[in-house]
Amino acid sequence: MKYIITVLAALVLLLSCSKKEETAHDHGDDMYYTCSMHPQIVSDKPGTCPICHMDLVKVKKNKNTDPNAVHLNDTQIQLGNIKTEKITEGSVGDHLTLTGTLNFNQYNMQSVSSRVMGRIEKLHYKNIGDYVPKGAPLAEIYSEELNNAKQEYLLALERRKVLSESTSIDFEQVVRSAKNKLLLWGMSEAQISALSRAKSAPTTTTIFSSAAGYITQLDIVEGDYVSEGGTIVTLANLSNLWAEAQVYSSQMPLINRQSKAIVQIPDLDNRTMTGKIDFTNPELVTDSRVNLIRISISNPDGTLKPGMPVYVTIEHPKRNSLTLPINAVIRDGKMATVWVKTDQNTYKSKMVTTGLEFDDQIEILSGLNAGEEVVTSGAYLLNSEYIFKTGADPMAGHDHGSM
Repeated sequence: MKYIITVLAALVLLLSCSKKEETAHDHGDDMYYTCSMHPQIVSDKPGTCPICHMDLVKVKKNKNTDPNAVHLNDTQIQLGNIKTEKITEGSVGDHLTLTGTLNFNQYNMQSVSSRVMGRIEKLHYKNIGDYVPKGAPLAEIYSEELNNAKQEYLLALERRKVLSESTSIDFEQVVRSAKNKLLLWGMSEAQISALSRAKSAPTTTTIFSSAAGYITQLDIVEGDYVSEGGTIVTLANLSNLWAEAQVYSSQMPLINRQSKAIVQIPDLDNRTMTGKIDFTNPELVTDSRVNLIRISISNPDGTLKPGMPVYVTIEHPKRNSLTLPINAVIRDGKMATVWVKTDQNTYKSKMVTTGLEFDDQIEILSGLNAGEEVVTSGAYLLNSEYIFKTGADPMAGHDHGSM
């Protein structure tokens, strides 16, 4: 009898211990320990982090977690400076401010060339930036071909005077042909008249400027040879300039030729002037994904100089739209995403379509609804945390073609 009682007591004790172990095991399955600084450290019992030696914190497992979401504890949120903001609808788009630079108006630039091959004996203007009036002597050229043509003209004049009445040859036609050759090779009527009065041809010929402007290019020096049609100088008329500004591709739909453009020059005490958009580049620069626009502005007093930095403000009608701080949006060149708070300490990535950028705000055209709570600080940290935990880019799960 004593033996039976002993066996029954042992069985009761064994079942009780087994029950306690099962309860403890079940309770342990609902909890785990991790490091606030290094969430990759996971343990089933208390301890310290082997990396930073901080005490591990107890975290309750969530059996219904979304594999595409990121879950953080309170300490991680505080250390990561994770902040959210509800997206709201507001008025955007009353103006667009761009940075730019003043540049030469290419329509007001002209090259002065030599119409005959020869050697430049003298340059009257030798510096970039010199102003050359129209009709001013530009260079002295020595040309065998031109000198021979001068002699032909003088000979035709002499023969017309001596032999015009004693022969059937039309020397008037011969003189006109010789003169036309000199005109085609760049000599002026005044030079040809001076040649006929002097009755002797100088060895060099003066090339006069056919345009007025500032020298922007001077590729020759005295003693250089130029070919027929070779450029001597390139001149720019600064009475009208271009303000060139870069525009993101997402901003291009807001630019049109009828938009009012205000150009501000900070180097001239923030002087402002109104211009019109002359050109919008239809080609997107692939490396930087920007377009170029040009605003034509007048420069009657010559105080504006190419190279000056400017601010260009494009005015256009307002409209209502959803907006977020620019730092909330993560872009990889093909698409844009934001992190949205879906539950307590839980965040999920969403793809969005962006629009106008102004100041530090960006317009959200699609992908979010008013009232959703979006991460505005720490979005890149969440992105990195997702990649670290899952080994995949959160953007890879989105459909790029839906933008």
